[in-house]
Amino acid sequence: MALGVFSLLGFQLVDSAFIARLGTAPLAAQSFTFPLAFLIIGVQVGIGIAIAALISRALGAGEEARARRLGSLVLLGGSLLIAALCIALWFWQTPIFRQLGADDSLLPLIRRYWGPQLLAAWVGAVLYFGYSLFRAHGDTRLPGKLMVLTSLINLALDPLLIFGIGDWSGLGLPGAAWATTLAFAIGLGVLAWRLRQTDWLATVGLIGEARTSTLPFMGIAGPAMISQLMPPLAAMLATAIVAELGETAVAAWGLASRLETVSLMVVLALTMSLPPWLGRCYGGGDWQQIRHLMALATKVVVIWQLGLGVVLALLAPWVASLLAGNPDVRVELAMLIRGLLPSYALLGVCMLVVSASNALGWPLRAMVMSCVRLFVCYLPCLWLGAQWGGVLGIAIGSAVGNALAGALAWGLYSRSLGNAGKVEANTVCISK
Repeated sequence: MALGVFSLLGFQLVDSAFIARLGTAPLAAQSFTFPLAFLIIGVQVGIGIAIAALISRALGAGEEARARRLGSLVLLGGSLLIAALCIALWFWQTPIFRQLGADDSLLPLIRRYWGPQLLAAWVGAVLYFGYSLFRAHGDTRLPGKLMVLTSLINLALDPLLIFGIGDWSGLGLPGAAWATTLAFAIGLGVLAWRLRQTDWLATVGLIGEARTSTLPFMGIAGPAMISQLMPPLAAMLATAIVAELGETAVAAWGLASRLETVSLMVVLALTMSLPPWLGRCYGGGDWQQIRHLMALATKVVVIWQLGLGVVLALLAPWVASLLAGNPDVRVELAMLIRGLLPSYALLGVCMLVVSASNALGWPLRAMVMSCVRLFVCYLPCLWLGAQWGGVLGIAIGSAVGNALAGALAWGLYSRSLGNAGKVEANTVCISK
């Protein structure tokens, strides 16, 4: 999963690097779409969390027939929900982007890009639901391979569709979205072919299962979606704060956001692969194994992210020169890299705890942790940093907010785990 996530996020970063060669305006236009793209991803990830949690618990309890019905229901319902969201975002794009700080000169450029980007988001969401189904059944190899395949296809199509070939000048900014759409469509075709070779879906009993499982599903998916929707909402507010510093700052912030997701590849891989395992342990009542898994995952996150963050901070000028063509964007991006990247060690701990909490039957606590991270720790520190020192202040403020979020999340997780241990001990005593 780490290799798959790295390839998937890597091509998104290269997307932005290609677009940066078109100029500051196209890069800023793409950066304004990031919060809404994160909104769609937030909904799809919330549904994916519920898929992994419910199906893995059903499998852990030996309920294979119910797992098949759940798989069919979520694939159908999730696809329709994301389609409705994409249609709404297309019709309301102008007032939304104006609220984010986009001026009238950027709106036509954003509009040409936003249509194919929404199509890419829908195809990618359906593909992600398929990934979640495979992960819930313990197969992380196929999702990882397909992430690599779609990334390579996208990388091959990007320069062709953006810049063209021969006498054809290409599509410019919209070409990046069309490349992503085609790559995801090919991946979806492969996944559908492999899914037909399994017995993980059902065609009967779906209505009865929907009546039985809607409330448990929403009990997980609802808080999980809210938790996942908070980051795009925070990203919108953060973009509005950064937009006050100018177009160059927005472009640098957009590149830093892409680099953030790539640098968090190990954390994201763990948040995808660990919950199904935790769900099976939860279904079997094996809390000792849960403690071992979480302790190991936390050590991996802290050591990896801190080491990677220090290395990238030292190489910040060279990394910025690879990603940005404009000299002013390079300088501001280097400042963001130095301030932000080392702090992702504690941000990764917070993300891991939120993901594990959904799998362990604590979705409301996960939602509270997400809310505190973004609206109590991150955004206030970001705003204070912007008021204090411009782009450098934003970098320092964001780092402080990430550190506070990680410390608070681990404290809440330790307390929740301790309470679960007391309940487990009482249950054992009563049974004896």
